[in-house]
Formats: sequence, C-alpha cells, structure tokens
Amino acid sequence: MPRLLRGRARVGRIEARASKVTFAPSTGLLFVTDVKEGVDHYFRSRAISPAANAEMVLKTFLMLAITASAYALILSNRLTAWPMLGLCIVMGLGFAGIGFNIAHDALHGAYTSNRRINRILGFTFELVGASGYMWKITHNVIHHTYPNVHGLDEDLEVTPLLRLSPEAKHLPIHRFQHWYAFAAYSATTLFWVFLKDYQYFFKRDLGPLKDRKHSGSEIMTLIGTKLFYYTYTIVIPLLVVEVPWWQFAIGFVTMHLTAGLALGVVFQLAHVVEETEHPVPGVDGSMENAWMIHQMETTSNFANRNRLLTWYVGGLNHQVEHHLFPKICSVHYPALSRIVRLAAEKHGVPYHHHETFRSAVLSHLRTLKRLGNPPRRLEESPAQA
Repeated sequence: MPRLLRGRARVGRIEARASKVTFAPSTGLLFVTDVKEGVDHYFRSRAISPAANAEMVLKTFLMLAITASAYALILSNRLTAWPMLGLCIVMGLGFAGIGFNIAHDALHGAYTSNRRINRILGFTFELVGASGYMWKITHNVIHHTYPNVHGLDEDLEVTPLLRLSPEAKHLPIHRFQHWYAFAAYSATTLFWVFLKDYQYFFKRDLGPLKDRKHSGSEIMTLIGTKLFYYTYTIVIPLLVVEVPWWQFAIGFVTMHLTAGLALGVVFQLAHVVEETEHPVPGVDGSMENAWMIHQMETTSNFANRNRLLTWYVGGLNHQVEHHLFPKICSVHYPALSRIVRLAAEKHGVPYHHHETFRSAVLSHLRTLKRLGNPPRRLEESPAQA
C-alpha cells in the first residue's frame, strides 16, 4: 500500500511551492523500514482495508444523528431555556465529534479510497462552520510536514496571547498563559467561523507557502458554505425559536465554547507537552533528522487505554500514529500503536506518550508556564520554572 506510506498529504500543486526546508533522508532508516513493513504486514495478514470499517461508519451516523437531533429539539420550541442550553452543549460536543471523526479522516483522504466520497464527507467540516479547503492547506500540508517548527507550523500561531514555541516572541502577558489558555482554546471555533478562514484565505503568504492563489470555485465554495452555516445556526433559530435574542446568543456561544475547548485541548496535547521537541532548521534550511523521525520527536500520545476517549476524539489521542500514517483511517490507530511503539523501542527512537488524559493536561500546563517565562529563564528545568 505505497499510497498510505508516503506520509505527507497534498493539496493540488500547493506543496511544490513550499519553503526549502528539507529533512535528512538517511537518518533512522531502520526504524522507518521496520515500522512501514510492520504496518503493511498488519493489514495484509488480516486481509483488512486501511480505510473505515463498520465501526467507523456506525460512529459517523451516531455523531451526525446526535447533533441533528439536538438541533431539531431546539427548533421544536417544546423545551424551556435550561434544557435548550443543555442541548447547545450537546451540539457543541457533536460539532467537535464530527470534526474529530468524520471530517478529519475524510479531508486526509483516509476515510475511504473513493475520492468522491471523501470529498462529500469532508463537507461535514463546512457543516460545523469551518473551511475544509483551508484546513487541507494549514493542517494536511503545513502542520503535518513541519510540526513544531516555528515560523512554518501554523498550529503554533493560535493567537498572540499564547506562546507555544520557545522560538516565538515573548510578551509580558505570556507569564499568565497557563491560567487563561483553556479559555483561549474555547474561542477556537468562534474565531474559525467568523475570522480565521477569511484571514487565511486572503493571505498571499501562509507559513512556508508563498504567493498563494485560489480558484474561483473555491472562493464561491467558501462564501456559499459560510452563508449556509450562518443561515442554519443563526438565522433559522432566531426566526423559529421563541426565546429572546440574548438567550439565543448565550446558547450559540455556549455551543462554540464547548466545541472549541474540546478541539483546542486535544490538538495541543499532541504537540505542546514537556517531552516534545521544537527543532530549528539549519541556516541552509536542513533539518537534523528524517521526516518520520521528526514526527516522533515532535508528537505525543495520551490516554491510549481510554476506550471512550479514543472513540470520541477519533483516535487523535494516538497522534503519533496519525502523523506517521495520515492516510490510514483513525479507527486502526490503537492497533498500529503497538507496532510503532515496538519499532521505536527497538531502534532507540522516542515514543512520547502520557498514560492518562490528566497527566497530559498537567504536562501541557507546565509547558505553558515554562514558555511563559522570560526567554532568559527557558534554559531552566520545568521543576525550576
């Protein structure tokens, strides 16, 4: 299955115009060979597809059904304000679940080998208010190619209020970022829906990508899908639901704060914890290690034995496996994690992980606190900081 083992996702001809940062082709070859052969053998020996299985399809229907049911109950006008607020929380969790599971796999081309079906399922990202096209660029191409490389990885540029890399500019307010970070993460989808997609869409230079241009069809898709989202989440409820506008506003914001917190925390626990590294390219743009070794150095798993969490976040607590094999459906990551971990131990390659969700969160907060200190103190140990 050579298509699955290329590692990097592509969006048209965009990747060819990326910066000249390059990875060492000769480091970690034994690990790379072992882990690829182990994963390939896993699927061949069991005669199973690396795409979605029945479990994944069932989860897809459940995520969509739960979210749609909460929306329908809100529009029914049969409930009082407090139950409707609870349904807004359910919708927020549903939106995050759709993003974690359906849209994420589909936009990576991992849900199925059928490109048309992936494209259709990828539009569930637009269903929750975000642009799948922009996600492919910022996440599939940029983040997956250059995780934790300051100036290239857009996921490190969440907001100027957060310093997520030791190479980022330090501001006095960063000293308190470990106190307000989760509040900032909660605003993730609100920012996404109303500002981020537009800002990124019209930026000529984005991370390593220079002088970007978009087709007319992508411009129309962005406008059309945004209008659809605003219509069904704002206009229709305001016309149908018999509550004051301020109660609607509370419900709408609550829905987004719920989704934003879930999405923001899960993605930050994958890369901004104590063990992960932030490699810096040499003056000639070369990285010290091969691409797959770079993924191992900069990525971390968490709570891999928590089946409920793994189910809800679409296997993204197995972020190491996802970064190595982004074109394999997330439903297979728990099984692949054993193969990757054994190969890493055999060849002395780092395999970062936290046994519990709580330990990963605490590690993230300690990292935020350390990065929030003035740069002259960053060489101190986490305990001293």
